[in-house]
Amino acid sequence: MSLRTLPQPDHLPALNVDQAFTRPAAGLGDDTQPPRILLLYGSLRARSYSRLAVEEAARLLRHFGAETRIFDPFDLPFPDQVEGDDHPAIRELRELSFWSEGQVWCSPERHGTISGLMKAQIDHLPLNSGGVRPTQGRTLAVMQVSGGSQSFNAVNALRLLGRWMRMVTIPNQSSVAKAWQEFDDQGRMRASNYYERIVDVMEELVRFTVLLRPHTERLTDRYSERLDMARKSAAADLAAMATSESS
Repeated sequence: MSLRTLPQPDHLPALNVDQAFTRPAAGLGDDTQPPRILLLYGSLRARSYSRLAVEEAARLLRHFGAETRIFDPFDLPFPDQVEGDDHPAIRELRELSFWSEGQVWCSPERHGTISGLMKAQIDHLPLNSGGVRPTQGRTLAVMQVSGGSQSFNAVNALRLLGRWMRMVTIPNQSSVAKAWQEFDDQGRMRASNYYERIVDVMEELVRFTVLLRPHTERLTDRYSERLDMARKSAAADLAAMATSESS
């Protein structure tokens, strides 16, 4: 399994629980079913700040009533490296995307954009797989970590990719500057404005996911896709008629 175990899943020392709603989507729709959120990070370092930020996000999402799964990309091959994408990590990533209702993408900023590992994970998610779309209509929250001053290059790149993958990227986002200062020796994020922004983003992701949940199919219904399906159906009918007449 390519899932990371979340350490201290319910320990939130930096969160002011008196001001944090346990049901931020209450009143926006049916939130009795936990929103299913997949989280991706973009670095394999032993002390990966994008992973640590994703773990903080996952703890907050759990607090807000969501079900979370963090994909571990350690064994993921590069796109096109394995013939036919026949690799267990690729299959699991795609299955997790199908499972999800929303996603969190967090990348370090490298050379002014997202990491190659982050892009590889997204590149392994097809727009269409057997007539089913593993990302279309899902909500998306974007985050980045930086080693230096605050930047928004990585989150801007992730927004572009989210749009390309036909996802509903929420308005709020998180960019953690000088990330090496923001986490303690145990890998937990210190209380700060950066942490508060991650709380804001996760609250908003839960709200948008619950709000859009009953409308996703309608919102992603496209004329061009209906037309394409009608053409394929008509072609299949003609082929069946031709086969029947020849026999």
